[in-house]
Amino acid sequence: MFHGILIEKDEQGYRASVKDIDESLLPEGDVTVNVSHSTLNYKDALAITGKGPVVRTFPMVPGIDLVGTVEHSDCERFNVGDSVLLNGFGVGEAHCGGLAQKARLKSEWLIPLPKAFSPRQAMAIGTAGYTAMLCVIALEKNGITPDKGEILVTGANGGVGSFSIAILSKLGYNVVASTGRMEEAEYLKNLGATEVIERQTLSEPGRPLARERWAGAIDSAGSHTLANVCASTKYGGVVAACGLAQGMDFPASVAPFILRGVTLAGIDSVMRPLEDRIEAWQRLGDILEPSVFEDISADISLSDAVDVATDLIAGKVRGRVVVNIS
Repeated sequence: MFHGILIEKDEQGYRASVKDIDESLLPEGDVTVNVSHSTLNYKDALAITGKGPVVRTFPMVPGIDLVGTVEHSDCERFNVGDSVLLNGFGVGEAHCGGLAQKARLKSEWLIPLPKAFSPRQAMAIGTAGYTAMLCVIALEKNGITPDKGEILVTGANGGVGSFSIAILSKLGYNVVASTGRMEEAEYLKNLGATEVIERQTLSEPGRPLARERWAGAIDSAGSHTLANVCASTKYGGVVAACGLAQGMDFPASVAPFILRGVTLAGIDSVMRPLEDRIEAWQRLGDILEPSVFEDISADISLSDAVDVATDLIAGKVRGRVVVNIS
């Protein structure tokens, strides 16, 4: 038996609770990990609260991120005692995940814990920081350098937004943060934003083309926000789209793409190839200062996670939530 969050769905309804879980519930995998830390992401909160169709099979242990120590290995890549890290690959959705003391996983999903980070720091970054780094890399690979102009970050108070600001600022970009919580403006400026704008200026239906402003953008909102961001991106600019906090729809026209040569770069972090993951984590180790983890993240216990998931869905959580499993 091990302790963890279990999501169940039966004739009694949909529910998530912290309980003792029999090890026989763990799915097949060639590496068993003793989990020390996990995180609470927006997708995890959707799974725990049942507010979104995230979980594909029941019962399920949520948690799309984890870090821990190998307890058992049937593969050559990892040995007992190795520290490993996982983001995505459907873990916490179709395969029991990280919000428990133990996980059994496929070795091809794991990477060694980067030496630059402690387990707690790696989970402060988690999928959110890793996704933010993938977005920044996409901007760079499409020619967006600091001298090109302002970079917009939407959903700035969330995990992806917070890390995007910190990374871009450290790399010398001029970052404008968009948020629905203007009372957090000082926090965003401390991360490196030079200006903070109200979310509503982008979240309402807009025109096919607007005044050119952004050299690039990182968007985690989707819907009208993404459409308006594209409409106001400069000629040759790049928008990295990685989320759907406002909605999955994209009520836009082709005008920004065929009249201004705007590039819309889709960012998937779930099934990303191993080499991309290693590159992103290496860059994070090179860029991030230790102080950023204290600014962006807060710690909770496993027993707190179900309640905090409700707050996260309600938009009451700033930055990153690290779940200390052990």
